[in-house]
Formats: sequence, structure tokens, C-alpha cells
Amino acid sequence: MTAGHLDLADHNSVLRFITENTKLISPPLVPEILLHLAAESLPIWQKTEDELGEINLPPPYWAFAWAGGQAVARYLIDHPDVCRGQTVLDLGSGSGISAIAAAKTGANAVLAADIDKVALAACALNARANAVSLETTGTDLLAEPPAGECVIIIGDLFYERQLADRVVAYIAEAKARGSVIYIGDPQRSYFPEGRFTRLAEYQVPVTRELEDAESKRTAVWRA
Repeated sequence: MTAGHLDLADHNSVLRFITENTKLISPPLVPEILLHLAAESLPIWQKTEDELGEINLPPPYWAFAWAGGQAVARYLIDHPDVCRGQTVLDLGSGSGISAIAAAKTGANAVLAADIDKVALAACALNARANAVSLETTGTDLLAEPPAGECVIIIGDLFYERQLADRVVAYIAEAKARGSVIYIGDPQRSYFPEGRFTRLAEYQVPVTRELEDAESKRTAVWRA
């Protein structure tokens, strides 16, 4: 394929790119869910740059089942009362794994939020593959006041200092407005120690291409 073949303004082009460069598989910790995932990290990263005709793009986070997302999805499926009948927001949704887990366990409405347009298309494809319904938004919700009471899911968003600071501030305001926040994270570099209550812990299989081990000890926390 030639450079520039992927057109982010063309939804069908984005869907084609996802389906042609991923496989529909289940993440190790959450076999109940099917996702369009990349078999290897470098090829799909390079393919994204080639097709957009750009370099130094962020990694295609949507193409992998990160430890935090797997952990919080596992927790939600094992504790279906968390999301049943609730309005749910999945921040930094990526592949949509946590949003799909919320929908599977009976949430009234689920919004998957991500600033990556390809991630939003992946969320929609993955929701379809799991026969669940969810909405998507590309709005940077961290730049806006949190909505009213809801369940907020956050998976693996503490990998950069500036992003982590914004997430912590958002969590504090959302909690003050009555929301309940669940966080899946393997305590990455900027995870805020001592702020959250640990609910569960999992040993999550991951890929050595992306992580420093074949599995990551990952906890689910409540703010």
C-alpha cells in the first residue's frame, strides 16, 4: 500500500485499516471478550506511519490489550453489580476492552472516550464483535469538567507525567461530583501512590515487545 492510503477523515478507510492489520482474538485475562488486536507491535506502528504518510506518531495503543485495561475488565466481569444499570464512562478507551466489559455486565449507557480517531473506530468494531452497544467520543474530556454521577473507568493512563497529573485532577473533581472511579494500572512510572484503595490484583500476560516482562502484576483500584 502507498503512503497516505489511510484517510482518518474516511471512516471506511479506518475500518479497513483495522481489519486488515489485526486479528480478532481474546486477551489472555479476559477470554469473554473479542478484540481486533495486532499480533506484533512494530509492524502495525510502522504501517500506521506509512499509510498516513507521517513519522514519529504515537504508538497505536488501541491495537493492544494493555495490562490495566485487562485487569479492570476482568474485575468488572467478575463483579457485574459495579456497572449494572449505571451510566459508564471509559476514559482513554483504546481498544474499548473496559467499555465492552461494562456493557456486557448490564450498564445502561457506555461512552468510550479517546482522542485517537482510529481507537474510536476500533472501539466500534470491537463492540460489534461482542454484540454490545456503546457510544464513542473524540473529545478530550480531561479538558472539561466531569459530568454528573456515573461510573468512570480508567485503564493504564499513568505512563506520562503531564497526562497523569491531568487524570488525577479529573478524578478528584469527578469524585466530588458523585462519580465512582475504577482504575486498572500496573503502577506505571507516574501512578499516584497512596491515593486509591486496592480492590484486586492480577498477574496479566502481556507481550515482551511492549513491556519489560511476559506478565505484569496489575491491580484494580477505587478512587
